[in-house]
Amino acid sequence: MNSLTSTAKLNNGVEMPYVGLGVWQSKQGGEVENAVRAALELGYRHIDTAAAYGNEEGVGQAIRDSGVAREEIFITTKLWNNSHGYEKALQAFEVSRKKLGVDYVDLYLIHWAIEGKYLESWRAFEKLLKDGYVRAIGVSNFEPKHLQDIMNHFEVVPAVNQVEFHPYLTQRELYEFCRPHHIQLEAWSPLMRGGELLNHPLILRLAEKYSKTPAQIVLRWDLQQEVVTIPKSVRRERIAENAQLFDFQLSQEEVAEITALNRNQRSFEYDPNHVDWGLE
Repeated sequence: MNSLTSTAKLNNGVEMPYVGLGVWQSKQGGEVENAVRAALELGYRHIDTAAAYGNEEGVGQAIRDSGVAREEIFITTKLWNNSHGYEKALQAFEVSRKKLGVDYVDLYLIHWAIEGKYLESWRAFEKLLKDGYVRAIGVSNFEPKHLQDIMNHFEVVPAVNQVEFHPYLTQRELYEFCRPHHIQLEAWSPLMRGGELLNHPLILRLAEKYSKTPAQIVLRWDLQQEVVTIPKSVRRERIAENAQLFDFQLSQEEVAEITALNRNQRSFEYDPNHVDWGLE
C-alpha cells in the first residue's frame, strides 16, 4: 500500500480503503459535515459512521457537498443494538440509508453481538447484500465464537470485523482467527483514548527516528499488519496528519516491538461477550 486510496480486497472482491475517517462523537450538523468535507478534500475515500452516532444525515450532506462522485467513496454504517431481528434490521437499514441519502451502502455492520438476536439480523444482512443495497456485510466487536456461529449457520462469511485495536490491545487470538477466514480486521480507536499510548517511550523513540508523530507511528503499525484503520478527528490539521502514513516504513522488528506492548487493555469498559446496553 502506497497511498491514501490503497485498498484491502474483501472476501467478496469489494475494495475497501485501508485508511478512513471515523466520526464517532462528531456532532450532527456543522461539526461532522466539516470533518467529512475536509477528509474528502484531503483525499480520503472511506467514511465510517453508525446509526448510534446520530450523524448519518451530516455525513450524507457532506458527501453530497463534496463534489466527489458517490461511487468513489466507501461508506460504512452500522445496525444498533435496539434494532436486531430480521424485520427490524431491514427497517433500520432503510432509515440509515435515507439519512445518508444514498442508494446503497458499501459496508453494513452489526455493531455488537446481541446473544440470541444477531443470527436473525445476519439473515437480513444477507438479503440486503443479495438485493444490492449493500456491497459487503460484516460485524463489529465480535469475538471468534460469534464469528464461528455465523459461519456455522450461513453461507456468507463476514467481510469485516471492526474492533478496538491498538498496541495495548492487539487482539492476537482474534487477529489469527480472522486471517485464514479472510475476514478483514478493522481498528476502531486505533490511537486509544486518553493519550497514554502515544506517550510510551517506544512510540516516542520511533516518532523521533522517522520524524513522524506518535499517532502516525501507531497508524503505520496498523497498516503493516494489513489492518484497516479509521482514526477519528474533527480538526482538519489532525485529519491531514493521520493520512501522512505512506512515506516511511517500520522494520519488522519495530512492528514486533510495538505489538509486544500489548496489555489486553480496553479503552472502553464494554465487554463484547456480554452486551446488555442500547436495547431500549
